[in-house]
Amino acid sequence: MQISEFDYDLPPGQIAQEPLPDRQASRMLAVDRSRGSFTDTSFCSLAGFLREGDILVLNNTKVIPARLFGRSETGANIEIFLVKELEDSIWETLARPARRLQPGKKIIFGEELTARVTEKNSDGKVFVRFECNRDFEQVLDELGKTPLPPYIKRDTTSIDTDRERYQTVFAKNRGAIAAPTAGLHFTPEILEKIKAIGVTVSAITLHVGYGTFEPVRVDNLADHTVAAENYEIDSPTAKILESAKSDGRRIIAVGTTTARTLESNIADFGNFTSGKYSAGLTITPGFEFSAINGLLTNFHLPQSSLLVLTSTFGGHDLIMDAYRHAVAAEYRFYSYGDCMLIF
Repeated sequence: MQISEFDYDLPPGQIAQEPLPDRQASRMLAVDRSRGSFTDTSFCSLAGFLREGDILVLNNTKVIPARLFGRSETGANIEIFLVKELEDSIWETLARPARRLQPGKKIIFGEELTARVTEKNSDGKVFVRFECNRDFEQVLDELGKTPLPPYIKRDTTSIDTDRERYQTVFAKNRGAIAAPTAGLHFTPEILEKIKAIGVTVSAITLHVGYGTFEPVRVDNLADHTVAAENYEIDSPTAKILESAKSDGRRIIAVGTTTARTLESNIADFGNFTSGKYSAGLTITPGFEFSAINGLLTNFHLPQSSLLVLTSTFGGHDLIMDAYRHAVAAEYRFYSYGDCMLIF
């Protein structure tokens, strides 16, 4: 299929710029694959779509404040977006204005943190070595800003009002540079309500990286690959998932990152296997899902790998119809927007 087949028109006013005051107040579009239908409902009704014995799987990654604002030695303003730590103190980053950052250039972020450009590649990535007078993570927490997506247009460079809200309530393991946004809707109360009906809530860890939201750069999806990302499934979770799979009980992934993790694990090992591995799977039309039976996900950008994954799970025509309905019904889109549940 062509990436152009995953396009839709979205009025800019429906791109959510702020989170709702109440996490669980989002709308939810429930999609039934077997009936080829969808229904407008609310996230608060999620428990009504679940049943005793289901396994709900979360991604418990924790977002780091990956945006740093500094200046060059000549006084030019520089923004650095941390992408991935390659080795101790050396990071792959995105930077702007990148033209000012040649190898050897020094960037000053404050009295305790500087960086030296070590390399710049043809893809626009800038590699830097940080020098820090204290623990780097502590200084990053003090100086860094929440790495909101570029389609959120409000000023986020001064007071970081998103530090708590662009984080799930179950965030645990530090390392993501973007939130697993389907998880943002959950509150402790909703999770307890779900557990009370006999649903097991488990968690994996996949640190959401640049590969998750990198633009699709090919026309034919057969030529598309999503960059591998590291994940971890602990032993108790693997046993819970394998037992559910053997019993024919439903496994519902919260978010495309969770879906990709679980499907990668099954594709690589044939059963749910604990450990630290790399999710190298690219899910495109024709892929047969073996790990999950349901998916809770936010609404994704047109022509994105996340929309391709969602459409592959739900069925291309049905999901694209659902998206057009969501636009007409004025759902809120993207990271701080509403959600979709697919069974």
